[in-house]
Amino acid sequence: MKAVLIGATKGIGRALARQLAEEGADLFLLGRDLGDLEKSARDLEFHAGRSLGSVGIASCDLGLQDGFVRALDAADGSLDGGFDTVVISAGLFASQDVLEADAAFTHAMLNVNFTGTVLFCEEARKRMLARGGGTLCVFSSVAGERGRKPVILYGAAKAGLSRYLEGLDHKFRARGLNVVTVKPGFVKTSMTAGLTPPPFAGEPEAVAAKVRRAIARGTPVVYAPPIWAMIMWVIRLLPRFVMRRIGF
Repeated sequence: MKAVLIGATKGIGRALARQLAEEGADLFLLGRDLGDLEKSARDLEFHAGRSLGSVGIASCDLGLQDGFVRALDAADGSLDGGFDTVVISAGLFASQDVLEADAAFTHAMLNVNFTGTVLFCEEARKRMLARGGGTLCVFSSVAGERGRKPVILYGAAKAGLSRYLEGLDHKFRARGLNVVTVKPGFVKTSMTAGLTPPPFAGEPEAVAAKVRRAIARGTPVVYAPPIWAMIMWVIRLLPRFVMRRIGF
């Protein structure tokens, strides 16, 4: 595997990058902070027993679309024959109350979580299809499964992203592009710091292991932790008048 990862400096993305590196995958990291990328690259090399500099890095911000081509050119140049896997776990999050009070951050969140992610996927999938296919693994969220009071704005961005990824899977799987949509529930990461975890909250390493297996198998949709598949099945069945009354 020759994988490009954006969002691998923390949380689930970091855990997944470690597991892929330990399996022998060639990795190239993208992100906003070159210092964080450098530290993450050296960490991956240490844990996987690689030589210094074997994990490449380049600057890329999902909110700044004009840098996508340059970043993916750098990845293609570093990975022999070009990349065959792309993992996007980067994104922005804030509670509904915070987003309602901060229009500027809401704009940034919507841009990164939907527009920027979609345009990055478009650039990446064109390159992989030109080489015969590959795997595009993108983190959406269970927040996009249904309109819910606590995640109206964040959920709207993730709902749009999930529908886009589903369409890609329908159109391009026969041409060799495996699209894996990851829908995490509550996972104990810096993104959820300060929130009260439910009894079934997930750990980054366990979620990453499930995602790694999904990438290997080309599984179209992954709920992690798995219990969220059942939870969201129930939520999708609830009538609208019930959804108006509950706070979930």
